[in-house]
Amino acid sequence: MRNVISLLALAGLAALFTSGCAGPEQKLGRGISNTFEITRFGEMRRSIEQTAVFESPSAGYTAGAVRGLNRTVARTGVGLFEVVTFPFPMPGSGYGPIFPHYLPPGPVYPDSYKPGLIAGSTFDTDTYTGFSGGEIAPFIPGSRFKVFDN
Repeated sequence: MRNVISLLALAGLAALFTSGCAGPEQKLGRGISNTFEITRFGEMRRSIEQTAVFESPSAGYTAGAVRGLNRTVARTGVGLFEVVTFPFPMPGSGYGPIFPHYLPPGPVYPDSYKPGLIAGSTFDTDTYTGFSGGEIAPFIPGSRFKVFDN
């Protein structure tokens, strides 16, 4: 009887944590992204750039670096907190971002850099050599060219 009760309790906890997974899923993804901010250093680059532009270049390398390190550590800490508490909604914000007034919810990049798609045959067609679409070998992912398509 004890095994049945513990199995039912485990099934109840699993149902509680997996029901309505859109909020916890977003919170976990945001938490993982923020946790790896310490390896990406987007906050550091942005803080150095913004301080150098709005104050002075020498302040960018000193005060901007300190500000960037502070924000990187804060984002990493918030990310770890969100990863640990992703199944539970927070009072007031639910599954929304924590401290959105201090740390924007998405990844931060310097204003001089805008991320885009990686360059490769999957996203770019080779129009300069005369091939502009179609497939040579459709069973190979990313193959989009036909020979003599005229």
